[in-house]
Amino acid sequence: MKRIIAKPVCLIAGGPGISFSKLRILFRKVFKVYGLVSPKIAYIGAASADNPRFFKWLKDMLIGAGARDVVLVPVVRTRTDFGQTKDVLCDVDVVFISGGDVEKGMQLLKARRLVPVLKKLFAKGVPFFGLSAGSIMLSKSWVKWSDSDDDSTAERFPCLGFAPVFCDTHGEDEDWEELRVLLKLAKRTAVGYGITTSAGLIVMSESRVKAFGGPVHRLKIN
Repeated sequence: MKRIIAKPVCLIAGGPGISFSKLRILFRKVFKVYGLVSPKIAYIGAASADNPRFFKWLKDMLIGAGARDVVLVPVVRTRTDFGQTKDVLCDVDVVFISGGDVEKGMQLLKARRLVPVLKKLFAKGVPFFGLSAGSIMLSKSWVKWSDSDDDSTAERFPCLGFAPVFCDTHGEDEDWEELRVLLKLAKRTAVGYGITTSAGLIVMSESRVKAFGGPVHRLKIN
């Protein structure tokens, strides 16, 4: 049985080559998908260790795209105030997972015990969208290497799984090398989506997806 999710999950690639104006267009498309006007956004920057410059840049971009406010949900502090975190997350229209490093981002979310909190919000129908590594964090799983030069050392690790797909972002120049390794580690029939720098992917179920903004490559390893 194919898993159908309550709300679609929007995955944006972003990446070094994208223009500010294009990124704002993609953000506006996400707001439209969710029917949001002047949304208040929870920003989760685990993948960049709450980098303040990255947060300010993306906050300005999101507000430029029409957001009313963007509130940081801090994750790098040794002691996370769960009451404050839940208050922030319960007082927003949508949750945004930003970019950086997928593995480190997932490690931080788990260390701060935020994964169950986010899963409860998603189950309640709160929409989520991601950018770059944040998009991958919203997918099924990602891949890591103990030796970056040896694919035999590659292994999968779980992500949030809100978007029940395998994906990679802005990896077109490397012909989706990392995504191909991930698919080889998954079941033989696994399909992956390479979201190019200018594009996004709306995920409605494991088999129902829709590209926006630019091309998305569908990959399958035989």
